[in-house]
Amino acid sequence: MALTVAVQMDPIQAIRIAGDTTFALMLEAQARGHRLLYYTPDRLSMQGRRVVARVEPVTVQDVEGAHAVLGPIERIELTDADVVLMRQDPPFDMAYITATHILEAIVDKTLVVNNPAEVRNAPEKLFVLDFPELMPPTLISRDKAEIERFRKEHGTIAMKPLHGHGGAAVFRVTEDDPNFGSMFDLFAATFREQWVVQRFLDKVSEGDKRIILVDGEPMGAINRVPAKGDIRSNMVRGGAAGASELTDREREICATIGPELKRRGLILVGIDVIDGHLTEINVTSPTGIRAIKRLGGPDLAVSVWDAIEARVGRG
Repeated sequence: MALTVAVQMDPIQAIRIAGDTTFALMLEAQARGHRLLYYTPDRLSMQGRRVVARVEPVTVQDVEGAHAVLGPIERIELTDADVVLMRQDPPFDMAYITATHILEAIVDKTLVVNNPAEVRNAPEKLFVLDFPELMPPTLISRDKAEIERFRKEHGTIAMKPLHGHGGAAVFRVTEDDPNFGSMFDLFAATFREQWVVQRFLDKVSEGDKRIILVDGEPMGAINRVPAKGDIRSNMVRGGAAGASELTDREREICATIGPELKRRGLILVGIDVIDGHLTEINVTSPTGIRAIKRLGGPDLAVSVWDAIEARVGRG
């Protein structure tokens, strides 16, 4: 069954295809005979309950620098698409939230992946708090006295913005760190919302595992090791990825959260686990599919499209 698939993403000309999960999903969709339409979030509009986008038909090939050929712009109602992939990268700001509200208007007729209402209701560093038994001790606060109390109780902590992404502005702060006051002032001046404060996990130096779940089931993983002199394992920050299998503890984590992910219509999810502790549940635009395949794991784009086609087939 050939589907019409609209892909809402960042400018396609600027992506780095070697590690781009959205591009992997597009390649697999095209291989299955689906029609691909591309647009950026600024070309998404709503009038009444009608949602329209100015899209460009696109064909893709796995050739860096010549990876996308675009056709002439068309204006379509998004209910004419069978599937919309909501794949623009964070930040999870008001523009992102607005896009979820607009796309929510079409979910009765068009499958949106991931479910936009649940993306909005599952901020990645807050949704994880639904499973405190799986996490390291965590505080969500911008109250200096509360953070100091937490730091006194747990010693070295990690501080990061609540709606940050890609490892930006993640800091390690020791119990007696003289920079804490300046760090607090910087965060207070930069971020209006609360911040994430967690007990620092020393074994992050051994890796931060990204596990991909498809329709609630763990399908593959990579272990990301920080570069020397850094605590951040994100590959965009210089982290090195290696092949990895799941431990019993990681399977327990996936079995605990998987049914809730499936219930919420979160088809493609990436979780982060450090030393057996769940730290994030990524639902906006999770990555890792291409790295898993490159390192000898399965092609999870196949699994994602199997899940999408099953949902569309059920109507």
